[in-house]
Amino acid sequence: PVTWALLVFGMLYPAYASYKAVKSKNIREYVRWMMYWIIFALFTATETFTDLLISWFPFYYEIKTAFVIWLLSPYTRGASLLYRKFVHPTLSRKEKVKAAWLLGRRRGPYVPWGGSARCAAPCAGTTLSTAAIVLIRRRAAPLEQDS
Repeated sequence: PVTWALLVFGMLYPAYASYKAVKSKNIREYVRWMMYWIIFALFTATETFTDLLISWFPFYYEIKTAFVIWLLSPYTRGASLLYRKFVHPTLSRKEKVKAAWLLGRRRGPYVPWGGSARCAAPCAGTTLSTAAIVLIRRRAAPLEQDS
């Protein structure tokens, strides 16, 4: 019922604003929209499960729409708040652990959730992308020293 509002407010307007931020090369706006897209991706992933479990709740879709508007509003800065308070600190801690493991400072299999290695397959993509970033940084470091 209110999916058109989520489409307009959650994707189309932010996509256009992101385009304008990239085009204008305004770093502050660029960062703002990057934070929004990270939070919106997490929201969309979470929404898949919450839709199954609590979509029967009265005004569920209206609450979702209000939440998306709160995320992108320049007055509330909801996406920035959630990113800076929760997402960034969590990912920063995990990134240090992964980098240490990838650089060989930690022995044994890397298991990001602290459990057993039987669930390692879902994290393979994350581990590979982190490894690629580390390799790119290693190769870029000599180039930065030459300049």
